[in-house]
Amino acid sequence: MPIDPKKHEMPTQAPEVRAHNFNEVALGYTEEVAVAEAQRCLNCKNRPCVSGCPVNINIPDFIAKMKEADFEGAYQIISKSSSLPAVCGRVCPQETQCESKCTLGIKFEPVGIGRLERFAADWHNENVKEAPEKPASNGHRVAIVGSGPSGLTCAGDLAKKGYDVTVYEALHTAGGVLVYGIPEFRLPKAIVAKEVETLKSLGVDVETNVVIGKTLTIDELFEDGFEAVFIGSGAGLPNFMNIPGESLKGVYSANEFLTRSNLMKAYREDMVTPIQKGGSVAVVGGGNVAMDAARTALRLGAEHVYIIYRRSMEELPARREEVEHAEEEGIDFCLLNNPVEILGFNNPDDPRDPRNGFVTGIRCIKMELGEPDASGRRRPVEIPGSEFELHVDTVVMAIGTSPNPLIKNTTAGLEVNRRGGIIVNEEGLTSREAVYAGGDAVTGAATVISAMGAGKVAAKAIDEALQK
Repeated sequence: MPIDPKKHEMPTQAPEVRAHNFNEVALGYTEEVAVAEAQRCLNCKNRPCVSGCPVNINIPDFIAKMKEADFEGAYQIISKSSSLPAVCGRVCPQETQCESKCTLGIKFEPVGIGRLERFAADWHNENVKEAPEKPASNGHRVAIVGSGPSGLTCAGDLAKKGYDVTVYEALHTAGGVLVYGIPEFRLPKAIVAKEVETLKSLGVDVETNVVIGKTLTIDELFEDGFEAVFIGSGAGLPNFMNIPGESLKGVYSANEFLTRSNLMKAYREDMVTPIQKGGSVAVVGGGNVAMDAARTALRLGAEHVYIIYRRSMEELPARREEVEHAEEEGIDFCLLNNPVEILGFNNPDDPRDPRNGFVTGIRCIKMELGEPDASGRRRPVEIPGSEFELHVDTVVMAIGTSPNPLIKNTTAGLEVNRRGGIIVNEEGLTSREAVYAGGDAVTGAATVISAMGAGKVAAKAIDEALQK
């Protein structure tokens, strides 16, 4: 049977429909389509796709099970390496990782590995109700700071080996960036909750509303009897441009904007979480977070949404799929432009005018691409005299985040780099004995799967250290 040169399309909600709801955009494969997609796999002997996966999922073996329609068998193979398969199948950039190594991709489109992983995980969650068996305790205790992808992965790997694991989460819901940062239409929160419940069934204890550095310190965790600590606290400190007008009402960091919508459910009519809806919105940035913020603003009722990015479409760092979805939904990409000022209303004759201090627009300057910078991308250069204004009512800054300094400031001897990232060795060990770290707390904002990879590395190192 000849191989289909193209991967099977992922069915989605129609753009004109999904732009007005928060239901998941991608609808998932049917069983028949999943089997057909799996049959495109060449089952290469050298398995290049595995080398592209930060958590080393045995991709050919799980796809072989999919070819046989043994979906539970496929899930079991995936879950040996990944604690969050339903999450990864939705939000990982497979096109630059496992699928970029696929041999079939040399001549045709690569196998839809991420779509198959999602299908296997969803099939398991819908059809298997028995919780996994809790392993026998090995008598060792480990504390995890943060319940994002790195923390949950580290916790899951250790729990499977019998460790007594406690995860401390600062917010009221476990999941970290998976629940506060990624919108419902890309990653339903019920999916995250299901993955967390699976870890709890393995014996992982999740303690919410605990801010490490305030409620408890790292030193106090050791005093309480924990033998090792993994810091997976993420990068929740938003970056700003330091341009005039950033303190005006109606200016949000992407973190705040998305947290209000995702975790505090501002999109629901029965919730009282304050957030600006309607009008025109400018989102500054070009990454996945910018796409999420722009598409969220649209669903909250914005009449017009601009993405302002200082480079061209070719340099846009967001996933191509997310960019295409945003374009289909009517987001206006204002490329090769950079903000220089956020404009606000001021009535000098009436200081009590309720409109005072609110955003009325954003002033930008046109850019052109010059020579490549240190990252290899062409450096954007301002074009003198090209400034212009856009009328907007809301501005969302989505230009990156940094690790929160709270843990560093309350933990003696913990070394960080100039950007605030915790310094670790190749095993995830910090400058403090028995304290490990990984994910965005180390690297700054990065991908879910890279954070999971760091959690796996640290879990292996912790196990080796405590079993000596």
